[in-house]
Amino acid sequence: MENSRRNFLKIAGYSILGVGAGSMLVGITPKFTTAASEESAPPKYKERPGALTANRWGMVIDTRKINGRINKKMQQVCHKIHNVPDFVGQLGAENHEIKWIWPTKFSHAFVEQDHQFVSDRLKETKIPVLCNHCNNPPCVRACPTQATFKREKDGLVLMDFHRCIGCRFCIAACPFGSRSFNYRDPREAIEELEPNFTPRMKGVVEKCNFCAERLARGEAPACVEVSEGALIFGDLEDPSSDIRKVLAEHNAITRKAELGTYPSVFYII
Repeated sequence: MENSRRNFLKIAGYSILGVGAGSMLVGITPKFTTAASEESAPPKYKERPGALTANRWGMVIDTRKINGRINKKMQQVCHKIHNVPDFVGQLGAENHEIKWIWPTKFSHAFVEQDHQFVSDRLKETKIPVLCNHCNNPPCVRACPTQATFKREKDGLVLMDFHRCIGCRFCIAACPFGSRSFNYRDPREAIEELEPNFTPRMKGVVEKCNFCAERLARGEAPACVEVSEGALIFGDLEDPSSDIRKVLAEHNAITRKAELGTYPSVFYII
């Protein structure tokens, strides 16, 4: 069994390298189909009557309204409803951290924007970061099992945790460090399990899903609800949406725009 798993990973790795090399030679980005993963996606992602829909979901983070208290509220509610484990303080798990949304220094979030004269506000404010749900996601192309897939109808980059084989190719492909790997059983570090979201297993990658299960129920992402107006969520392809109005009125930037992944998370600096 172990030999079969190793052989599969080896073949998958060679396949991805081959596709990547071929695409560079011809100057195009390979298109990976996602239909199989969408059809077999977990039931919690299936839309119900009253579901919130969009052509391309996006988020704007107004860093001028962010503070430590809001960052803490957003992380706590996100991690609680998604059964994200907290191994902090556990013996032997000092470096085992699972993160869906978390605060970080401006210089870490925007390396290319950092310079010696950055404003004191940006130096002192921790910037919330999460999966960028890119329009051109390298993690999807790297996944050999379609455990990571981009949903065609709204652009969300989601995961089917049961398909994940723990190869971590997606972690290597993501330029934003937005994915975490469960080296241990996450249930060991969850005080109270949330029954509406299945906890992951040891050996599985996980990340932010833009609260796809809440959107399916007609609810906004939890982090948006507790952000006190610092986060704006909506349809990037709808000119009349609140998020498009905000982007029209303010100059916003994305992380590592030069890489061409086209993130769906924007920051008002």
